[in-house]
Amino acid sequence: MPLTETACKNAKSDKTLKKLSDGGGLQLHIKPNGSKLWRLAYRFQGKQKTISFGAYPIVTLKEARKRRDAAKEFLSNGVDPSAHRQAEKAKLISESEHTFKKLALEWFENRKHSWTPGYSDRLLSRMEADLFPKLGHRPIKEIEPPELLQVIRAIEDRGAIEMAKRVLQAASHVFRYAIACNIASRDPSQDLRGALKTPPPTKHRTALKAQDLPNFFEALAQYDGERQTVLGLKLIMHTFLRTNELRLGRWEEIEDWDTSTPIWRIPASRMKMRAEHIVPITEPVREILVQLKEISGSNEFMFPSITKRTGVMSENTLIFAIYRLGYHSKATVHGFRGTASTILNEHQFNSDWIERQLAHVERNEVRAAYNSALYLPQRRNMMEWWSAYLNSVENGDTAKISHLRVVNN
Repeated sequence: MPLTETACKNAKSDKTLKKLSDGGGLQLHIKPNGSKLWRLAYRFQGKQKTISFGAYPIVTLKEARKRRDAAKEFLSNGVDPSAHRQAEKAKLISESEHTFKKLALEWFENRKHSWTPGYSDRLLSRMEADLFPKLGHRPIKEIEPPELLQVIRAIEDRGAIEMAKRVLQAASHVFRYAIACNIASRDPSQDLRGALKTPPPTKHRTALKAQDLPNFFEALAQYDGERQTVLGLKLIMHTFLRTNELRLGRWEEIEDWDTSTPIWRIPASRMKMRAEHIVPITEPVREILVQLKEISGSNEFMFPSITKRTGVMSENTLIFAIYRLGYHSKATVHGFRGTASTILNEHQFNSDWIERQLAHVERNEVRAAYNSALYLPQRRNMMEWWSAYLNSVENGDTAKISHLRVVNN
């Protein structure tokens, strides 16, 4: 006879296990301690087996019958309901372990060898600050677009519009990695296209104009800080390099020093575009390097730290020097690249030479096919003209500038 809710409720325990049958193999087991548990007895591949459906009254008679019927359906399809439950449980445990943070760190470890240390540190800091606090503990396959958008909105709300875009891009890489690992099925960041705030128009870094250079050199000549800093600013102006490309320079990167065509070969690992870069060393640049060598001595770096036994010049040293010179909001270290580009273009130098010397490389260019020595003879002529131009300005010999011959072939 089938059980009733009243019969289940009023059933009393005995000294031994008591079993009340509801039919179809469903039983209510009443233990001597009074606890009541649902069990289903069934046969699978000729073997007698049981499966638990939970405790009564948490699992009601009605719910126990639903679970029995579901188990019977599995059996009719040749599936062991107990094995199916174990597989589902294992899947849930696996999914709970595949959190966003776990997958993000896996992706990061797999890729960081292809990045510069500086970029790796910044990327990990972004994820730790903006993604992990809200999403790190979440199973990655459960994260939906609105949840991700909330995280990105928080970054936008502090005014970091470009940073929000970069963080979203990093999150997208993690989701795509999870898809490749068959852990997630989609990238929710793709649904946020058009939802992010539009960044304001790009403000180009402040750059000095040609007429500003004489006063800047005059101020630089009176600078009362470290000599290494003055030489660093001059070297930046002569070579078009970015701050980190310069301050992390090593003496071993200088080649053919004793020839008429020395070069500074900067490895791809330190370049923004991850491609090797060659800087022709002009005579004024050689003179600057000689002075730097006297300061650095046997140190492997061109710009060793003045205040510490190890390491290199701080990344803020050059910009702070510009501020001390009275050029706060009037000039930046990066702006010297713009100054050089403008003046060289005004003097009709080949734009391809200029762009290559600025290390502007198309992101989709195949690195294996990238030729760091492209236009090198022409670039050397251009850089010699540029160094002569700067020396003329620095020495106040403006008349000499008009006599500098432009070689454009």
